[in-house]
Amino acid sequence: MTHPKTLITLALALGSLLVAPAFAQTTAAPSANPAAAPAGLYQALGEKPGITRLMDDFVNRLVQDPRIGGHFKEVKPSALKESLTDQICQLSGGPCQYEGADMKSAHADMDINKGHFNALVEVLQTAMDAQGIPFAQQNRLLALLAPMHRDVITVR
Repeated sequence: MTHPKTLITLALALGSLLVAPAFAQTTAAPSANPAAAPAGLYQALGEKPGITRLMDDFVNRLVQDPRIGGHFKEVKPSALKESLTDQICQLSGGPCQYEGADMKSAHADMDINKGHFNALVEVLQTAMDAQGIPFAQQNRLLALLAPMHRDVITVR
């Protein structure tokens, strides 16, 4: 039997494939439009302390994951955690200011394929589960992140 989360993830991924070309042409960087944040998502994620805990857990899992951990060998985990915290905080409607590179530039030389991207989403879902983030809130966050696949996946 297929797990409901798998179905939601697949639906989000497929939906993002359909809308991503329009997104890519009409928006600069996903973090450049904080008004698109769903109402209450920042609070539902535990505000900055909750997002910080989530990103700590996520990055710790990410660098250990055998499918994609190798992509992060040259990355300082603490810097990645801080950058992701600011990005998720801003995307979710919080007061943070993400000042990192746009997704296309940040991932240009990383040779990321769809399998890598999907593995990252799985690791994020596992971290959200471990942090007790409700399923509905997980889906709200994933819906914000899904359109980024177009700039993150560099190997087609």
